[in-house]
Amino acid sequence: MGERLKLILWICLSILAFLDSGAASKIGICYGRNADNLPSPNKVSDLIQHLNIKFVRIYDANIDVLKAFANTGIELMIGVPNADLLAFAQFQSNVDTWLHNNILPYYPTTKITSISVGLEVTEAPDNATGLLLPAMRNIHTALKKSGLDKKIKISSSHSLAILSRSFPPSSATFSKKHSPFLKPMLEFLVENESPFMIDLYPYYAYRDSAEKVQLEYALFESSSQVVDPATGLLYSNMFDAQLDAIYFALTAMNFKTVKVMVTESGWPSRGSPKETAATPDNALAYNTNLIRQVVGDPGTPAKPGEEVDVYLFSLFNENRKPGIESERNWGMFYANGTSVYALDFTGESTVPVSPSNSSATSPGPSSSPGNSTVIIGGGGGGGTRKWCVASTQASVTELQTALDWTCGPGSVDCSAVQPNQPCFEPDTVLSHASYAFNTYYQQSGANSSDCSFGGVSVEVDKDPSYGNCLYMIAPSTDGMNRTMAGNITGNITAIDSPMASPSSSSEGYRQMVVSVTVSVLFPCFVVSLSHW
Repeated sequence: MGERLKLILWICLSILAFLDSGAASKIGICYGRNADNLPSPNKVSDLIQHLNIKFVRIYDANIDVLKAFANTGIELMIGVPNADLLAFAQFQSNVDTWLHNNILPYYPTTKITSISVGLEVTEAPDNATGLLLPAMRNIHTALKKSGLDKKIKISSSHSLAILSRSFPPSSATFSKKHSPFLKPMLEFLVENESPFMIDLYPYYAYRDSAEKVQLEYALFESSSQVVDPATGLLYSNMFDAQLDAIYFALTAMNFKTVKVMVTESGWPSRGSPKETAATPDNALAYNTNLIRQVVGDPGTPAKPGEEVDVYLFSLFNENRKPGIESERNWGMFYANGTSVYALDFTGESTVPVSPSNSSATSPGPSSSPGNSTVIIGGGGGGGTRKWCVASTQASVTELQTALDWTCGPGSVDCSAVQPNQPCFEPDTVLSHASYAFNTYYQQSGANSSDCSFGGVSVEVDKDPSYGNCLYMIAPSTDGMNRTMAGNITGNITAIDSPMASPSSSSEGYRQMVVSVTVSVLFPCFVVSLSHW
């Protein structure tokens, strides 16, 4: 092969590497199941697919859950609970059996891409740090036997308490007491190109030091900045400061190249009387701004442009979690599927979201303001789906009278047809009445007798949903009463890249990729062939 051809191929490969390095961050969701009132895994899978979320973290390898996500294309991070670390660390045969029973029968139909071994082991009551690396190595050996060691990454998620100090970020270091397991674990991550997993919670930093930390700083809402005196770097939010603390701590241990993944981050919507910041408004503000940060403005002051994958905690409130009230209220959905607050999963909304203007104020599923219900995925296998809409033959006066009743005595949550909500446009009585009538109809059981309203409505078998306005649909006999999103903003295409419809920044990047591909890579290919 001539030197000229080698140079051409080197240039082409360099361009491909550059394009690959520009892959955008991913937003996933944590699906915890420490509750006794959650929907079945199949119904949760339907919900997540409806949200178009492509990345999900679970905390074990439950067979029913793995089956539920088969053929969905959703990438799963599964977990090995702390209680299993001893068995996994002691005997390779235990891990081989686990892999044979819990993973191999469902892979690759269920797209398992990573395994998080242990959960914040440094904070566990019974110190399991000595078991962590042996367990990880045995899992790697088992995967290698099955030819999956390059397809499924192995790591372990940690609490920020693994640091001896986290501020200022440039002085952050890992606690010396964790050195015996931490250094060899990081070497394992480097060897296997796995990320360092960390759970970041600005909420706790604010809750425990409210006299020192501004709420706005924790919520990405601060108008001022905090300076790192050693580096001069400016921080406008605590999430970036915490993430940079991890980067600096890794660098201090000579593991600068290890990628970081945030495996949990969120904000509770309800807490004990002393947890005054645990509100739906603040939870909405934090998660919305976190999504925007990750999708639209990646990187931190110390690592601008650095992509980092983040998993939001959590999908559901979990009523069996021990501890204070907030521990059971991190979910974006109640167990019955009602949204706790109307989160825009796309990160594209330009409407400012802050505690002062977020609309979700509902303290629980029994309160209708801020919640809305839409039954998704129903109607299959149980007859034709029906909707109830306003009749075009009815007068405006008749429709308005029926609309007033529906949104009043009829107890329908009509917030979705209010200004700046997804069903407000077109701003007509006909359109608003159709949404309200259908909601009442579906909530009442989708019987023909419930679509009357004095003769000003009709049943239809064509989904009247449009744009971001989603109409409830009748459930099938075996369907889940999946209440969700009449007023969830955005198109409920949960984020990514590649999880969501493109933001302006990601769209620009895609256009650049196409341009480079056409103008450079194709000529590279042609020239290479001509010299072969």
